[in-house]
Amino acid sequence: MPLSKISTKHQVTIPKEVFEELRLKVGDLLEVVADKGRVNLIPQRVVAQAPAVRLSKKEQTLLLSARQKIAAINKDMINSTGLTPEEADVAAKARLIDPDQKYWWLEEWQQGEREVERNYKEGNFKVFDNAKDFLKSLKLSPS
Repeated sequence: MPLSKISTKHQVTIPKEVFEELRLKVGDLLEVVADKGRVNLIPQRVVAQAPAVRLSKKEQTLLLSARQKIAAINKDMINSTGLTPEEADVAAKARLIDPDQKYWWLEEWQQGEREVERNYKEGNFKVFDNAKDFLKSLKLSPS
């Protein structure tokens, strides 16, 4: 069992085998927790955050609207409304949504998502056993 001594400055050296086993690096942060007479050192991985973007008053209003619509879509897609292009732009700028996925949150796309959800809930779909049968149903494959 590796032991460590507390220095006059309250510092503790982590034994090399423990340091290596936990894949610690010089400069890593450790959370120190007292728990029932024990000291637990818990490695913490800190990720740098991107700086907050500056939004105009109009953009702040659009972002609030986008947040509400996104929450509604996540809660009840069928009875929600998609974002306007302006709301999607601001939501992407604020990193509320992935910029590459803006299209999915737009009202035009959400109309199709709602249709699919309604069809699914109503049982209006067919399950195919294989791709060939699926392609036949689309009449893309010779019979």
